[in-house]
Amino acid sequence: MSAPKILVVDDQPINVQLLKRKLEREGIEVLTAYSGLEALDQVVEHKPDLILLDVMMPEMDGIEVCQRLQGTEETRSIPVIFITARSSKEGKLEGLGVGAVDYITKPIDLDETMARVQTQLRFVAINREMADLTRRLAEARRAATIGAVTQGIAHNLNNLLGVVIGYLDLIKAYYDKPEQVKRNAAQVEEAVHRIVTIIKQLSSLVIKTRPPLGKCSLRALLDGGVQRYRQDYRHENPITIDNPLGDLTIDSNTEVFEEVLAKVLINAWESYDAPSTQTRPITVRTQRITRPDEGDAVEIFVEDRGRGLNPEIRDHMFEPFISSKNTVGVGMGLTIARHALRGLGGDVSLVDHSGGGACAILVHPIERKARRLLQDA
Repeated sequence: MSAPKILVVDDQPINVQLLKRKLEREGIEVLTAYSGLEALDQVVEHKPDLILLDVMMPEMDGIEVCQRLQGTEETRSIPVIFITARSSKEGKLEGLGVGAVDYITKPIDLDETMARVQTQLRFVAINREMADLTRRLAEARRAATIGAVTQGIAHNLNNLLGVVIGYLDLIKAYYDKPEQVKRNAAQVEEAVHRIVTIIKQLSSLVIKTRPPLGKCSLRALLDGGVQRYRQDYRHENPITIDNPLGDLTIDSNTEVFEEVLAKVLINAWESYDAPSTQTRPITVRTQRITRPDEGDAVEIFVEDRGRGLNPEIRDHMFEPFISSKNTVGVGMGLTIARHALRGLGGDVSLVDHSGGGACAILVHPIERKARRLLQDA
């Protein structure tokens, strides 16, 4: 492990030399500067772990140096201990107010200084360990997600290709029976459609650009999402829209929003165990909410009366290829829906419905300035 690196800044050379000698005896690498500008140059070049900074210096004092360090992302995290002749509470608060983590009062007590330095170096080490752990955890999550997606794609595509090959064999076996050929060809077409859908879903997960936003009517977005659902999935089950917010204008992307709502609606439709010929009612209702520090948003509830959430997969509903249905070609509908809505600054969650079934809750910010843009793991 390399020795910690500390920058000592003071316009008085004797103070610099005293601190340098004490720190080097403790195995610490010491950089020195005798002015504010020189200190900033040293920080850029050497990236010290900690800075001991005199407050009272000509041309650029320690307060301004600290403010400049706080104003840059690369140097903001470097802890600064002020060395000050001010013993008043106001003077100390001023230093802490501009970002310093501690202060030392002149005349300098070297043992006290060393104790404060060691404390801050321990914090630096802990922060680095936490940052490294966070990075490794993010990498592990990405690797796990990639593994799950890859495994899911391979499993689903292999199953669907098996379906295609099976029905093609039937077509060849019964080539002289037109009606049976027609039925088998329809099954081949459906399997190919599912393959194409999986590929499209995967492409939408890879795209990282933020969709452009515009002023949209909530009523039009809801109607468009229902129409998209009916076109894409060819279901005519009753969908009740309870939208007291009417034509409320929100900053959204029509294409993305309609895709999200369509995917959530098909998830609600598939929650029913009843045959497809039986009614599968779904209700869509809205309300306006205020989120602390995030501004106003719209909550959209998509409610069904199906079988509810499966406890065995409750915590994994938004992972790729997770489903309680034994269906060939299960894709990434909810994964895509959450990913897309987060790109608009919102989110999707699933909860049990109090009257039976499940409820998907879509949260969408109303104004662009209130967007909360989230990262996928």
